[in-house]
Amino acid sequence: MQMRWTLGAACALSLGIAGLAQAQSHTGVVVELFTSQGCSSCPPADAFLAALASDPRLIPLALHVDYWDYIGWEDQFADPRFTQRQKSYARAVGSRTIYTPQMIVGGVDRVEGNAPEKVAALILKHMQKAERVGLWLEREGDVLRIRAEADPPLDQAVRVQLVRYRPEETVAIKHGENEGRTVTYRNIVTSWEVVGDWGGQAPLAIDARAAGPEPVAVILQNEGPGAILAAASLR
Repeated sequence: MQMRWTLGAACALSLGIAGLAQAQSHTGVVVELFTSQGCSSCPPADAFLAALASDPRLIPLALHVDYWDYIGWEDQFADPRFTQRQKSYARAVGSRTIYTPQMIVGGVDRVEGNAPEKVAALILKHMQKAERVGLWLEREGDVLRIRAEADPPLDQAVRVQLVRYRPEETVAIKHGENEGRTVTYRNIVTSWEVVGDWGGQAPLAIDARAAGPEPVAVILQNEGPGAILAAASLR
């Protein structure tokens, strides 16, 4: 209850709800949660991400890491590539340490631990930034059409990333630090791939394969990984 109030209070100060893009895709602020079913500190952050998932102005994504698997419970959503992504974020700011839970807002703002007030304030900060890149998604069968324009043109290329995720799954954890807990996870990332680079001068037009029923998100992000300039999702 407190988590919902915290997010709602922050978002009430925003400049308005982002408009829906073509084919019912919507743009939003990306919030990445690095989490694990084997981490005793993670369930409150998982619940907070679940609350964020109900807001159409946001694209919350749960990336399950594998470095807690050794303590007695193997996270079935974990992927070593997500661990590597978290390590890349740490290297980008000169850090050698990674944590769970950790949230990264907009590709640049890091929050260790479960800190809903701080995350909500950072979300609001990103909502209030002027949009420089327009991004639109449209799905035709197994083909995802990605279109973007920058005004003014970008001064450096960005990575075009395609993310697939499961909307929700409930897990009964039988061993490890969270033994006996039943946790409902939201927006569980299943794949994260680079589908191209965009210089940001001419409009972007990429068609990518997106087979199956899982929702998709497209993220345009500076290398590093760094700032996310635009993101859109489509169910």
